[in-house]
Amino acid sequence: MTTIPRLGVGIGWRREIAAYYERLTGASFVEVIAESLDHGVPRSLESLRERGTTVIPHGISLSVAGADVPDRARIDRLAKLAKRLDAPFVSEHLCFVRGGGLESGHLLPTHRTREALSIAVDNVRRVQARLPVPLVLENIAALFEWPDAEMDEATFLSEVAEQTGALLLLDVANLHANVQNLGWDPIAFLDRLPLDRLAYVHVAGGTRRDGFYHDTHAHPVPLSVFDLVAEGAKRVHAPNVLLERDDNFPEEADLQAEVDEIALSIARGSAARGQESHAA
Repeated sequence: MTTIPRLGVGIGWRREIAAYYERLTGASFVEVIAESLDHGVPRSLESLRERGTTVIPHGISLSVAGADVPDRARIDRLAKLAKRLDAPFVSEHLCFVRGGGLESGHLLPTHRTREALSIAVDNVRRVQARLPVPLVLENIAALFEWPDAEMDEATFLSEVAEQTGALLLLDVANLHANVQNLGWDPIAFLDRLPLDRLAYVHVAGGTRRDGFYHDTHAHPVPLSVFDLVAEGAKRVHAPNVLLERDDNFPEEADLQAEVDEIALSIARGSAARGQESHAA
């Protein structure tokens, strides 16, 4: 299996806070939305890469769990960007974005049936065949689930990863949203994932509105999301964890505080892991 590099704590690169990356402490890698670089790599991001900062391209439009075959031009742009940034891997969401002429404009859950699983596996393999680096698949947040599903998301994600060899991106903010909106058991979800394939973890904030929890990436990270980081660190030694912020950007000190809280949560989970191992 692919060796997963030890990256530490990271933060999503956004143009609006590009100046922060020069001064943030404890953030040792960045992730960039791949589609935001269709017109080239900004000098500030290139400067980070030249100084040895790992840069991970993160796609949002391949639709690998949709019924249509992923667009080859989109895959090739992602592959080219991975080479350009010397990335260790690239990530995408295991979800529906388009199909049958429909463009959702959003990351939607797929109907988790055996037929949908087979399609997703084929699509992932098509993407992998054209990428120069490993593909990492992310779980999504949802406001609904399709009826008559034949498996839960943890099983669906695990099956795709096992059958294709893909790595995992565990978004604990998305998991938190699904706990709030769909009544999921977060511990059961974590325990059913093949965490030996965990490449990194996403952390982000959200807000409750109209009776639902929305994963906005524009609000402070809830304490319960940091608790899920600790739960992950109880199961995986020193996981790579990245903070996402896409809008309503806070002051630099507030971002620094969340980066620091991620590190503390990892340490808290690692300590619990050590205590459990010692007790055993």
